[in-house]
Amino acid sequence: MVRVARRRGGMLREDAIWGWLLQAPVIAGLAVFVAGPLLASLVLSFMDWPMLTPPSFVGLDNLNTLINDPFFVQAIGNTAFVTVISVPLYMVVGLLLALALDRKLRGISIYRVIFFLPSQLPAVANAIVWLWMFNPNYGLVNWVLGIFHLPMSSWIQDPGMAKPALIIMGMWTTGTTMIVYLAGLQGIPAELYEAAAIDGASAQRRFWNVTLPMLTPVIFFTLIMGIINTTQSGFTTTYIFTAVNGPTATETVNGGPGNALLLFILYIYDVAFVNFHMGYASLLAWILFLIVLSVTLINFKLAGRWVYYEGQTGR
Repeated sequence: MVRVARRRGGMLREDAIWGWLLQAPVIAGLAVFVAGPLLASLVLSFMDWPMLTPPSFVGLDNLNTLINDPFFVQAIGNTAFVTVISVPLYMVVGLLLALALDRKLRGISIYRVIFFLPSQLPAVANAIVWLWMFNPNYGLVNWVLGIFHLPMSSWIQDPGMAKPALIIMGMWTTGTTMIVYLAGLQGIPAELYEAAAIDGASAQRRFWNVTLPMLTPVIFFTLIMGIINTTQSGFTTTYIFTAVNGPTATETVNGGPGNALLLFILYIYDVAFVNFHMGYASLLAWILFLIVLSVTLINFKLAGRWVYYEGQTGR
């Protein structure tokens, strides 16, 4: 028995060694490429580093700069506006597309590919195509509006329409959300619909009482990912759009007309790699991280009130 126990202990130690060896590349990658830069940016947030000279410790001076920075408030406002409008809109559009394509029809997979493909195109190509489509003189969007005798706009060259144009362009990539919803719809047990039909529930009641509750985990997932992606992405599009309208004599950042497209992620880039204030840019990056983390934690806290998981017996 002692020999068997020793042999078993040796096998467990060998398994543990192999387990750590197999995990070592991932752990090393996270330490070098994630944890290392994360800690470095935290240290840099207390420093002034113009990149051309060694960094110098300035304490809370970057925080004082943040408090008196008008572009910070504008960037936060623009990002909040785009997030609050676009995330629910993309979720609803993605769900409607998924419901329309959740059919057992011949050739339905072709339509799914058609709606999904635009979300997989390169971001630069998408931005350039929509830059042409929003052109106020010969763009496709104004041309279609003119056919129906609707008022036309300067779109990304108009401070009042620049953010709506950005949101409209984002609908081009709702194919990813559609696929997630489609997978959720196909994972709902058919027995639930059969039981509801036997009880005399109409299609509308089946949607509200079966489909929607069973989709709440997927809805919660798309909500969290939508908030994270909207607040931390969009750099490529806004960078290309704002290249059309560079900073004026009274502006020091590239934010489009009246800085209407100055999203937070674009402002961080501008501070770091255009104005070479890497320390202040690190502080801005941490502010963005804390905002996204706080919103995510709040959503997780509230999720218990409306997210239903199959097999859940109570709250």
